[in-house]
Formats: sequence, structure tokens, C-alpha cells
Amino acid sequence: MLKGGPSSTPGVNKGPFLAPVSPEYGGGSLADVLPSALGVLGVPGAVDLLGLGAELAGVRRIAVLLVDGLGWYQIPVAAPYAPALAGLTATVGRPLTCGFPSTTPTSLVTLGTGVPAGAHGVVGFTLRVPGTDRVLSHIEWADDPSPLRWQPVTTWLERARAAGVAVTVVSRPEFGGTGLTLAANRGGDYRGAAGVDELAATMLTALAAGTGPTLVSGYHPDVDRHGHLSGVDSMPWRAAVTEVDALLSRLVDGLPPDAALLVTADHGQLDVPPGDRFDLDTDPRLTAGVRVVAGEPRVRYLHVEPGATADVVASWSGVLGSAARVLTRDEAVATGWFGPVPEEHLRRIGDVVVVCNDTYAVLASRSESPAVSRLVALHGADTAAEMTIPLLVVRG
Repeated sequence: MLKGGPSSTPGVNKGPFLAPVSPEYGGGSLADVLPSALGVLGVPGAVDLLGLGAELAGVRRIAVLLVDGLGWYQIPVAAPYAPALAGLTATVGRPLTCGFPSTTPTSLVTLGTGVPAGAHGVVGFTLRVPGTDRVLSHIEWADDPSPLRWQPVTTWLERARAAGVAVTVVSRPEFGGTGLTLAANRGGDYRGAAGVDELAATMLTALAAGTGPTLVSGYHPDVDRHGHLSGVDSMPWRAAVTEVDALLSRLVDGLPPDAALLVTADHGQLDVPPGDRFDLDTDPRLTAGVRVVAGEPRVRYLHVEPGATADVVASWSGVLGSAARVLTRDEAVATGWFGPVPEEHLRRIGDVVVVCNDTYAVLASRSESPAVSRLVALHGADTAAEMTIPLLVVRG
């Protein structure tokens, strides 16, 4: 059990990096990237909320690369090992926010649909399936529940294809056909690419193949993976950002004259020291009245026994103190974190929502995979380190 204040976090300074940040939906968020890019390409209904038109005048081909885990505040840490990334950030970069929670499944679907999580329904890393005690992990999701029902919003890739844009999705071969890929990227021709060399080559080939408007969406997961396993600024993390640097250089060098590259991320990361970790499964005060736990260590969704909401809020608030904000579902929705939430998606959010502050986390060592408790860097909450992401805009 933690005692005292938050410990120091390698690679993340205290102060503004750990201050709460609200999603800037409607002109400054990840949700606005594809509508803005497709607005440049003339897709009906696509509005250039990010003001890319002047930068991209005459562009007919756009590649969008999402680097998992590469937050805005991680780029200065990466700079010694990724000079091309640092240079592009300084000259053609600007900060955006991701949506809430700051987690990969939510962000991938937010990018693909152009709407906040409340609308598309993928409101967390893991979610309780309403009417059951089953917890759905979106990264292990196949076809139950149906991706078309669980995530009902038409993607911008579908809209682009209907408007005559050639659309290609390039990602790891094992992600093809998964529930998350269908929820986020349906509408694009899927191309598997196993590493950075194949990713760059496949994206550039797809970008150059068409004769008309073209959109290529690429995804690279390794910065996030090595941050989780070893920590921000660890040797494996440095190697991963070095690979990203080579990927960016190859993409920029290979852009056709009428093309542009947009580089963004799904979230940032921060290291969570051992002393800043609670374990709900070893504290009976945190399990009392709780039926199902979902979410992830930085944002917990607690589905409680009938009539237990007030008691669970009081108990968790007493145990966690300043380490987290403990809210009812209605209070959490009222913050605007999720955007508008239709009735059919409300019960996916816990009766109680726990959002960690600073570098704290709430583990579930027995009810979740033990691997989660061993992760070094985490994300999901609303600190600037997690929520602020880059947008780099490069013309061919």
C-alpha cells in the first residue's frame, strides 16, 4: 500500500505534465484528424477543423501514421535518439489532445470515426458487457459482440471510399480482421506489415498506386509496448523511438510530390513507481460492494451491487485520498470527458469511475492478468503527459 506523495517518474517532470487536461473535441483533438484530412481531399461532409487546407493546398494523397504511445511530452525525451522526429516536431508539429480515456482501443476508434468515445461506445480498454458479468478486452476481441453493433458509427474510411477515395490500412498482420480493426478501420483495404521497413514500403506503395484521391492509414505499436514493459527512456524504449525515426525519414523521403504525411499518436505514457500502486484485490475495503471491475489501472470502472454506489464511492475515496478522483457515472459523464453519451452506451461505463492523479495506479493482481501488474509505464488518465499528442504535417 502506498504511503505519502507520488514518487519521481523518469522521463516525466512534475508540475504541468501531470496537470489534468480536457479533450479538445471540435478543433484540437485526435477525433478531428481524419475529417480534416478528408476535407482537404474534398470528401462530402468532411470539415477541416484543424485548418490543414492552407498547408496542404494541391495535395491529393494523404498518409496518416499513428505511433502508439508517442505523446507530445515524450518527444523531448526521445530527441537524442530520434533527431528526425525532433526536427519535424520543432518545424511542422503542434500539440493535440487524444480523447478520454487515453488508451489505445478508445483512441483508434476515435481516429477512425471522428467522434468521441461516448458516441462510438469503445469507452475503455476493457468494458463490462451490459447485462452480463463478462469483461471484454478490446485488444483480444474477435467477433463477440459484433463489431458492427458494439461500434455503430460509420468510419471516415467508409465515407472516403464511398466518395471515390482509394483507402488502405497498413498494420501488423495479426491485427487484420480483429474486432478492434473492424470497429476502427472498416472501409479500408487491409495490408499486413510486420516491421518498420515493411510498414514504410507498404504505405508508400499504397500512396503512389492510385491516380485519384488517396488515403493511407498506418499504425506502429512498439514505442507503447516497450514503454509498458521497460519504462519511458529505458534502453528498449530508446531503440523503439530510433526505429520510429528511421520510419519517418523513409516516409518523408518517399512522399510523392502531391502527397502529405500526418503523424500523430493515440496517447502518451508515464512511469508508475512501485510506491504509487494500490492493489484492489488485496484490500477488502476496495472490493466491498463491487461486482465487476473493468477499465485499466489508471482509470477504473466499478460496477457495483444494487444500492452500493454511495458506499463504494465513500470507501474508495477514503482509501485513495488525493491519489484519485472517485466519481459516480453521472458525474463522470457530466465532465465532458466522453463527449455526449447515448443511453445505449451509458452502462458500459462503471457505476463508479476512478481516475488516478499524478503517477498513481490501481492494480487488480488476481482478477486481471499478472502481466498488467508488472507493466512499468501506464496511461489512460487525463494528465497532460497522457492526453497530449503530436500532429506533424509534412508535404511531399
